Amino acid sequence: MDFDRLVPVLRRLAIEAGARIMEVYNGPDFAVKAKGDSSPVTEADEAADALISAGLREAFPDLVLITEEQAASHALTASTFLIVDPLDGTKEFVQRRGDFTVNIAYVENGVPLRGVVYAPAQNRLFYTLADGTSVEETGAHDAAVAGPVAPIRVSTPKGPLMVVASKSHRDQATDDYIAKYDVADMKSAGSSLKFCLVATGEADLYPRLGRTMEWDTAAGDAVLRGAGGHVVRFDDHTPLAYGKPGWDNPFFIAYAPGVALQK
Repeated sequence: MDFDRLVPVLRRLAIEAGARIMEVYNGPDFAVKAKGDSSPVTEADEAADALISAGLREAFPDLVLITEEQAASHALTASTFLIVDPLDGTKEFVQRRGDFTVNIAYVENGVPLRGVVYAPAQNRLFYTLADGTSVEETGAHDAAVAGPVAPIRVSTPKGPLMVVASKSHRDQATDDYIAKYDVADMKSAGSSLKFCLVATGEADLYPRLGRTMEWDTAAGDAVLRGAGGHVVRFDDHTPLAYGKPGWDNPFFIAYAPGVALQK
């Protein structure tokens, strides 16, 4: 894969999709439909998916494309592929809370090597550069012209931890696990922003004891890896792999390397 070519395409499509999402978000009331698994979907999800999918298929026609909003793609199998969640955090979007993201990632041999996470309502854009390191881009986020970027790096915790947990999927099991650690403070966030908060050092630990799909995590996982962090399975602490049958994830933990993981 030519990463010098890939990264600008992922960045551009994420920003263009984010602009389309914000048109819906800032407009009048929008319809919310239920998918087969009862999760919500809006016209913003569908418009962003159409835009991103068309752009990726044009630029990389030979790569398998997996996207949340196209059920037919879920029947595909691959170890190297592009994977998209055009609007991660639809519940946050519907409630106009702002914690939603556009996620696009490239996975090679089961490892998310490059990714972009764009939170348009928060004006935060994270992605991996061609060399695999992660940055946050500041400024107006023009799809045509890249703005200034700052390298991001995980924290080096030496005392009580900053923990981030899901805003919409918090449960007792998660709280019980977090209680195993010396915690300085805890924050809640929606969507793949939780990975990015660990990647920037704003949090040290993000445990997820609940169902997720690979399109929910791949882009944030890539950004976190590029910032020096890790994402591992909850059960055996081995790296979270991608291209699994059905695209389901096991429970997982995202963390800065200085965190001593608990069982």
